[in-house]
Amino acid sequence: MVTPGRNLAARGAFKVERLPWPSHRYVVSKLLAIVPAYNEAGAIAGTIGDIRTHAPDFDIVVVDDGSTDRTAYVATGVGAHVIRLPFNLGIGGAMQTGYQYALDHGYDVAVQIDGDGQHDARHIADLLAHLRTHPEMNMVTGSRFLSRDGAGYRSSACRRLGIRLFAGMLSLLTRRSVTDPTSGFRMTDRRGIELFARDYPHDYPEVEAVLMVHAHRLVADEIPVEMRARRSGRSSINSTQSAYYMLKVVLAVFVGMLRAKPTVEAGDDAPVAAELTI
Repeated sequence: MVTPGRNLAARGAFKVERLPWPSHRYVVSKLLAIVPAYNEAGAIAGTIGDIRTHAPDFDIVVVDDGSTDRTAYVATGVGAHVIRLPFNLGIGGAMQTGYQYALDHGYDVAVQIDGDGQHDARHIADLLAHLRTHPEMNMVTGSRFLSRDGAGYRSSACRRLGIRLFAGMLSLLTRRSVTDPTSGFRMTDRRGIELFARDYPHDYPEVEAVLMVHAHRLVADEIPVEMRARRSGRSSINSTQSAYYMLKVVLAVFVGMLRAKPTVEAGDDAPVAAELTI
């Protein structure tokens, strides 16, 4: 259930500008790559190229989250469909916009891949294979901490400490092993698309989405992936803000535990509304 005042793009409170489809792409498949991007003009073309090379069956929609640079125009120039938000909503609002697009256009699978180039598109096939070979699965997350050889970019030491804290907390709450709760490299099936199109965490979406999927009795898993350092731009959270961010996420998780819980059983349609249970 979309909370009033949250994710305004998804609620139609303002006009969302949809740039024209490139003339050479008319066929819509059932696989979609959602690419949220904010001021990623330096990386977005490479990200789109990686998806085309390693996941050619996926259509691509770039959600330009109020960028002040040429992100939207670079993405359009290399053939992606672009949805432009008139101002910056944050990753939660951008992703809900992408999931609503996926729902409206009948996609069966959607993968989030960040516009900054951190997510390696070679692993999209791995996520899809895991989703398809486990019929009970609704969401698969790429974890940078499951690789045995420790290859790939794993963020700073301070952030890794926070990630371990969130991972332990969510593993306890969901009774499933969670190793990379801040990973945005995720793939969902149709039920996940339906759920996230109706309601998507706004403030700390990666962490809260894990709890949300569990609360709605969907099934989630992780597989090992390698990630890269961002190709351009910078993170919105610097080292001096990390402790404050960690505290706010912990509080958000506990608030999320008091949110409305679904009244459906596993296998039913994703719920539109539910009663509060404590």
